Amino acid sequence: MAKEPTKQPEGSGGSKTKLIIIIAVVLVLLIGAGIGGFLFLKGDDSKTPEAEQAAAATQGKQVGPMVNIDSFIVNILDDEESRYLKAAITIEVDSDAAAQELNQRMPQIKDAILLLVGNKTFSELSDLQGKIQLRAELINKLNSILVKGKVKRIYFTDFVVQ
Repeated sequence: MAKEPTKQPEGSGGSKTKLIIIIAVVLVLLIGAGIGGFLFLKGDDSKTPEAEQAAAATQGKQVGPMVNIDSFIVNILDDEESRYLKAAITIEVDSDAAAQELNQRMPQIKDAILLLVGNKTFSELSDLQGKIQLRAELINKLNSILVKGKVKRIYFTDFVVQ
């Protein structure tokens, strides 16, 4: 007579081993995730690269005193027809003394701006690169006039070419 294989009860050693292995793997994964989360989110004194870049950008872009130059209209060069630029400028300087000097020398400042802009062509002022170049030229020109401080930035608050 052949022996029939004996059936093991369901709660025997094979399924218990599988259950223990699954629990061990889950525990290892949970511990690893916990350690990873702690290291990633811990609040130490060192800043993340993004936070350092934001702090550097904020420090480098602190706003200085500003002086407004109201709208002005100037003829610009064009071979085909008469062209005009209507603009308003805000000048940011590095100190209060520079702002005060800028206000005292306003006739010289306006004259320099009008002469510089008046020698630009319509094509130079109609694209972004031309406006950026004009801004750089204005900063250099105004810095050559000022004695007590420097112009940090120039903002075009109105700029219409027609």
